[in-house]
Amino acid sequence: MKNILILGAGLSASSLIRYLLKHAEKENWFLQIVDKDLDLVKSKIGDSKNAEALAFNVLSQEERVPFIRNAELVISMLPARFHYEIAKDCVAEKKNLITPSYISKEMRGLDIAAKDAEITILNEIGVDPGIDHMSAMKILDEIKDKGGEIHAFKSFCGGLVAPQSDNNPWNYKFTWNPRNVVLAGQGNAACFIQENEYKYIPYNRLFGRLDSIHIPKLGEFEGYANRDSLSYREIYKLRNIPTIYRGTLRKKGFAESWNIFVQLGMTDDSYTMDHIQRLTNRSFLNAFLPYHKTATVEEKFMKYIDNRQDIYDKFEWLGIFEKEPLDLVNATPAQLLEKILRDKWMLEPRDKDMLVMYHLFEYKDSEGNTHQIESFMSNIGEDETYTSMSNTVGLPVAIAAKMLLKNEITQKGVILPINKEIYEPILKELAELGIVFVENIE
Repeated sequence: MKNILILGAGLSASSLIRYLLKHAEKENWFLQIVDKDLDLVKSKIGDSKNAEALAFNVLSQEERVPFIRNAELVISMLPARFHYEIAKDCVAEKKNLITPSYISKEMRGLDIAAKDAEITILNEIGVDPGIDHMSAMKILDEIKDKGGEIHAFKSFCGGLVAPQSDNNPWNYKFTWNPRNVVLAGQGNAACFIQENEYKYIPYNRLFGRLDSIHIPKLGEFEGYANRDSLSYREIYKLRNIPTIYRGTLRKKGFAESWNIFVQLGMTDDSYTMDHIQRLTNRSFLNAFLPYHKTATVEEKFMKYIDNRQDIYDKFEWLGIFEKEPLDLVNATPAQLLEKILRDKWMLEPRDKDMLVMYHLFEYKDSEGNTHQIESFMSNIGEDETYTSMSNTVGLPVAIAAKMLLKNEITQKGVILPINKEIYEPILKELAELGIVFVENIE
């Protein structure tokens, strides 16, 4: 019996747990699943005899190490900031580890130690990062194998609401951590390269500099730049590529309205507001509008947005003009805004989410002819538990876990899923599970 230790049983782990339980009896696996919410774990295990629900403090090294020592494989679905400490224990105990999160500088520093321990620490094997790496590398490798030269690579991904559940004027609902949505794009300026020119977009300009993207059968989208596109030249072995750009997808019109919050300062997370005990939605908005002796909040806001009724209607729908108490203390503007949005943008019980990914490749073949490849994927969730976000994050992790347990991944150290031995079988099985890429070639 091979023990699999899963740390964290939140939304993104639902599909991972279901997949592993489905294969557990045949593969002789036993799952130990840890979460602070024991009932949550039990609900995902059901009556399976191949799993155990646990609730101990995973942040305590003393408590977690015995379970890591007893595991054949550790899967961390915890927030990214905790992976490094887990990884150090896995190195010490010589246990393989999988996380869906970006490789941090500290995690990368464990590469030599992981190789010395002869273990694999596989990161960035969710959806973004994860499926984006694998689907991109598949096409990039195919172009290179035919002697082609890559001129441009653009990639966009977005967690969205499915068309049948798209019933609000923002065309958006939370499909992942709401706080991350509110803070998206903050920090370093977005950077990319376009026709050999380095480009930088600061946060205050990010949602005003958009790409228009048409995806067949899905319609029109817009994309804003991710913070770091430049590092992918090294990751994808495209060191001399003239254009590389990675971005986030939203439905048309979202970014222009969201930019109002940004420009007003309502997404700021760097300070707490004073005297917020009495704040309402309305007074929170008013705190960021200019003072006027007689004008109402509505009139001041309408003037601020140049009398754009379409934008006004979106904010009115959010309840931003209502005298609804916010009931928070010691909160930042971003935290107050998140509370307002949570009331309106959460998925309803029968809602379904949608994950959309789009790649564009421009290249010259061995004879100098120019070509373009569009590769895109859309996936709609099953329900509020097995969402598209859960499927696209959890299934790649689960398939990679199966491969590691069968010794089908031989690469050691801190790695990404960018080698054919990893991405080829995972993409193949994902397609069988309904996560399929369609290619248009010109």
